[in-house]
Order: sequence, then structure tokens, then C-alpha cells
Amino acid sequence: MDLKRKVALVTGGGTGIGRATSIALAERGAIIAVNYSRSQSDADETVRQISASGGQAIAIQANVAHDQEVREMVKAIQQRFGTIDLLVNNASITRHIPLNDLESATEEIWDELYAVNVKGMFFCARAVAPLMKGSGQGAIVNVGSIAGLIGSGSSLPYAVSKAAIHGLTKSLARALAPEIRVSSVAPGAVATRWWAGQEEKMRQVSHGTLLGNIATPEDIAHLICATLEQEAMTGQIITIDSGQTL
Repeated sequence: MDLKRKVALVTGGGTGIGRATSIALAERGAIIAVNYSRSQSDADETVRQISASGGQAIAIQANVAHDQEVREMVKAIQQRFGTIDLLVNNASITRHIPLNDLESATEEIWDELYAVNVKGMFFCARAVAPLMKGSGQGAIVNVGSIAGLIGSGSSLPYAVSKAAIHGLTKSLARALAPEIRVSSVAPGAVATRWWAGQEEKMRQVSHGTLLGNIATPEDIAHLICATLEQEAMTGQIITIDSGQTL
């Protein structure tokens, strides 16, 4: 798929992988709707960077955990640009809990992580699907994690939610074919602001990968763009982790 003039919704597009993906898509000529939940200033900065490079983008607020907010966001984008061709389900949250501390994985934490990380991605896919089917084609990339592949990560509920995203990807690929392709990108450690104050730990993780480094947000963004472009692929979980899991 040629991404030029395609309308892309990137959830959590204000920072990290979301910002890098928004910028990378804009560089390919796409029109970007940069979703944010709370941090409008970050989303506005993403829009500013895209606009400064000659691209077209808007910031739009919605908490993806709330179906009605998602539907209203999609309706607003449709009214502004006519349709939505691409969806990058990037918005995600975590809570840092030692994996073996089962008591700290409270019902509230499970509900919070699943509401955003899993239900939010489903709500967004469901809301854009009629527009994509109406135009006869569309593409969705869900941002998962190697945490969902290896069962470890910042917390047990987080790892399980990412595994659920991978399962959701396969089910959506079946449900939305043939008009809409759905795949997932599963990053390992990525050099985002999450590592602020943990630079030594980041260096240790880097040394533990086969390539001796960890990915940048731009690395992940380029793979997301390539996945959106690839018309002969759907239902795939694509790992990008500098050989971390291997």
C-alpha cells in the first residue's frame, strides 16, 4: 500500500514510539491524527514537528479505554479528513511490580491495564473498521511486546496484556479479512524516556542482546510503516528486539 495521502490514526502519538511513528508516516506522505489521553502538549509537539517538515497532522484527545470516546474521536477524524485508512494501536500503560509479587497485582491494576492495552486496541479497531471496509482496504498495526512472548516484563499483568494483544491481532486478522490487514509489532527494550534515570540498566540490557544495542523509537516506527505497506501479510507477530529474545 502506498501511504501517500492516506489518513492514519496513531494512538498515544505524543511520545516515544507513537511520536516516531507519526513522524515516519508523515514523511511518507500520510495525514496523521495524533491521539493523546492526557498530555496535549506532547501531542501538539508531534504535530508541530510534522507541520514544520511540511506534513499535515492534528492532535485529538480520547481515552482509548472508553469506547464512546473512541467512537467520537473516529467520527471527528472522518469529518475532518473523510476517512481513516491506517491505524497504529500504540497507546499502552504499565505498572511496575516484581513478577513474583502476586499480591501486588491487584484487581484494579489488572482492570486498568486490560482496559487500555487490550480493550482500547479492540475499541479503536472496531471503530475504524467500517471506514476501511467502505473504501475496500485498510491496515492496522497493534504494538505488542516481547513481554507477551516470554512472559516477563515490568509486571505480570503487563506481560499478560501484551500476550492478549498478540491474540487479538490474530483474531482481528481473521475477522476483518480480506479488506483489512492486521499485524502486530513486538519490540524488545526501546530507548524511550521510560529509561530516564535507568541508563546503567539500559546499558546492561544492551550488552545482553546479540547486536549489542537496543532499538530506538525510529527503528520501531520504520518497521510499523513497512508492515502497513506490505499487502501480502496479515495476522503476524513481528519481533524487533536486537536479538534479545534469541
